[in-house]
Amino acid sequence: MGASGNPHVSDARELIRPDLVFVDLDVDNSAQLFDALEHRLAVGGYIAPTWRDAIAQRERAYPTGLAFPGGSVAIPHVDPEHVLRSYIALVRPLKPVTFEFMGGMGDPVQAELIVNLGIKREGGHLQMLQRLIDLFMSGDSVSQLLRQKTPEDLYAAFVHHFE
Repeated sequence: MGASGNPHVSDARELIRPDLVFVDLDVDNSAQLFDALEHRLAVGGYIAPTWRDAIAQRERAYPTGLAFPGGSVAIPHVDPEHVLRSYIALVRPLKPVTFEFMGGMGDPVQAELIVNLGIKREGGHLQMLQRLIDLFMSGDSVSQLLRQKTPEDLYAAFVHHFE
């Protein structure tokens, strides 16, 4: 861990916690998703009061939807000043959530998996984004994650992919 008590990006397994894994979250759109995450993250002391507006604004300016062979994923995140404690929240919604394609370079994606990054270290979210994209592009990691039925199983599968 770094001097600030926040794990470095290489310690991704320390960023994902069982209480931040949600399966069958019933939301209709990204706004409802962000509302649901805000409540859960605030209770855990992970985010600043500015997080909700910041994540919506950042997602509009820099979309994070991606299509992989095993399924579609969104990786919304915020700048470090909106994060109190580094985390990764993992959501497999009840039904896919529409996210604009990363970089605006394609059609919107129906994200079946949302990986919300809250990295306190400056520049850390870019390193983690690249690591996640590399992970999701290789093999069938996305489809394996999507097959998990419980938060415990999704957590275990996600951690396994980082080993």
